[in-house]
Amino acid sequence: MHPFASFINPPRLPPPNGFSHVAIAPAGRLVVVSGQVAYAPDGRIIGKGDLAAQTRQVLENLSIALEAAGSSLRHAVKLTYFVKDLTEDAVAIIRRERAPYLDPGRLPASTLVGVAALAKADLLLEVECLALTGPQQAPV
Repeated sequence: MHPFASFINPPRLPPPNGFSHVAIAPAGRLVVVSGQVAYAPDGRIIGKGDLAAQTRQVLENLSIALEAAGSSLRHAVKLTYFVKDLTEDAVAIIRRERAPYLDPGRLPASTLVGVAALAKADLLLEVECLALTGPQQAPV
């Protein structure tokens, strides 16, 4: 059981593969993070042409944003992925790279969308996040 949210997979829906169907969050603890891309702190794009490297950078950027709000990816309740040139191989890469960041027993609700383009031509992935703060956590 998650200390801040409930995750549900209704038996009348197909079994989820790598996500939860429903996440229920208590009011007043929701953190909304804008879509993050593979930018380094100086604005350079990390991992041009390398989805694995970009996925790691995106997740690091999400982690930094969530930490500033008193949260972490382990408290994510919803992730939305926007993937340029989406393929099954791309999905496998993203899932492999995100594994260290998420709790496998409490995977957040998730949406993965293939897109024609992102803000810059060299970007391959953008991820939005909804997460919760903990009861004792405060933004930094």
